[in-house]
Amino acid sequence: MELFIRADQYQFIKLQTQILINGHSSVNDRKVLNALKSLTYDKVMNVFSDLSMEQKQLLEQISDVEDSQLAEAFIGKIKPYVIPFKEVTEQTVKKLFPKAKKLKLPALDGVDFKEISYLGWDDKGSNKKYLIAPLNHKLIGLHGNFTSSSKKGVCVLCQRHSEIGLFMSEIKGKVQGTYTRRGNYICQDSIKCNENLTSLSKLEEFITLLKG
Repeated sequence: MELFIRADQYQFIKLQTQILINGHSSVNDRKVLNALKSLTYDKVMNVFSDLSMEQKQLLEQISDVEDSQLAEAFIGKIKPYVIPFKEVTEQTVKKLFPKAKKLKLPALDGVDFKEISYLGWDDKGSNKKYLIAPLNHKLIGLHGNFTSSSKKGVCVLCQRHSEIGLFMSEIKGKVQGTYTRRGNYICQDSIKCNENLTSLSKLEEFITLLKG
């Protein structure tokens, strides 16, 4: 069976398994639990289109999840079918950020490329944050000044309450030599942001905003 699950869909499924675990640990009414199972099943199926029978049979096993052990077993079954993030090399970085001098690859040790929808890292020396994300089947590079916030807030990418910072990038204006600053608040920790990112819509909106 071919790979068919995006990282954001995988994170969405993991979130739904946790909802099932919470339901079974707090509710005893079988009708309520059956309704929760049915709702969870529908939610998972609705994030996919044109599933094969084999793919559908794999995903529908989420209905069997009742505790952490069963959830772990189910996640273990679907993870082999997650599409990993495209390989990022030093040449990739140089191509995406041609004007950035001495820019090095982020530390990739320990990064699970099946669990990220974008790659983000900080350049502490220049107070910049770099993002690499897919758009229209190709990788896009974004960079901007990043100022950490002392207060928690909602990340524009994952829509979760977390430690955030203001990402601001300069966009070329319509008049030659002019620039417009655009940006928003995003998670300080890109790995945690990816874990919370259950849809690509806000990420794509952010890329479009910064690309002008």
